[in-house]
Amino acid sequence: DVVGATFVRAVEPGELVIVQGSDVRSIRPFAPMAARPCIFEWVYFSRPDSIVDDHSVYSVRKAIGAQLAIESPVDADLVIPVPDSGTPAAIGYAQQSGIPFELGIIRSHYVGRTFISPGDKVRHLGVKLKHNANRALIKGKRVILVDDSIVRGTTSLKIVQMMREAGAAEVHMRIASPPTRHSCFYGVDTPERAKLLAAKLDLGGMTGFIHADSLNFISIDGLYKALGEAKRADIRPKYCDACFTGDYPTTLTDHDEGAEVDQFAMLAERVI
Repeated sequence: DVVGATFVRAVEPGELVIVQGSDVRSIRPFAPMAARPCIFEWVYFSRPDSIVDDHSVYSVRKAIGAQLAIESPVDADLVIPVPDSGTPAAIGYAQQSGIPFELGIIRSHYVGRTFISPGDKVRHLGVKLKHNANRALIKGKRVILVDDSIVRGTTSLKIVQMMREAGAAEVHMRIASPPTRHSCFYGVDTPERAKLLAAKLDLGGMTGFIHADSLNFISIDGLYKALGEAKRADIRPKYCDACFTGDYPTTLTDHDEGAEVDQFAMLAERVI
């Protein structure tokens, strides 16, 4: 819609589409493969007004929030999204739970993504510049914060602290994806595994780290359910969910002769 193009179809796995002027050719130089699209597209990457593989991203994110409310209910006064990526899931959580949805965090749109910013000090400053609490709304309230994911935990820690400084009586965190325990080697700029909060700490440890009263994530089966599946298939899952499960769809190898030994070990790690 934005560029005025007309959707024809998706490029299939193993297919090469060549466009030369008005000539469009399709060749398949590689063996046919089953598609394993990145499940994080529906959690975070895609715009909420996108349609990806016949799924409305906005509708899926609301469904994730509703499923999260079923799996991880909590008594509270307000459901507050961590904007903007947590907003559709927070709407779904509020609708399913019957707890009012409110904009308790105001976001500046002049600050970029914080989880890929280099250095802890820069990330902490980015969070402070990016988000501000709606103090008059939050004071004395039990709040549920809904965010799309926890990577390093930097944003979550600062957001919870912000809620407490604004006078929240309780702060509960609900995450619209399973714990991110593994790095992505398919083009996403995630940190090495040693820096992923969920790879280092269990649920109790993460809850303590971000100083929340409670913390819960949607289950992997719940995420698949929001996408219309009964559950995640153990043998051939429909989506790439390696960042959550460690089940990489391809064998991980590194052909760089100059790579350090620990990089080889990181690439080779499997589910623990």
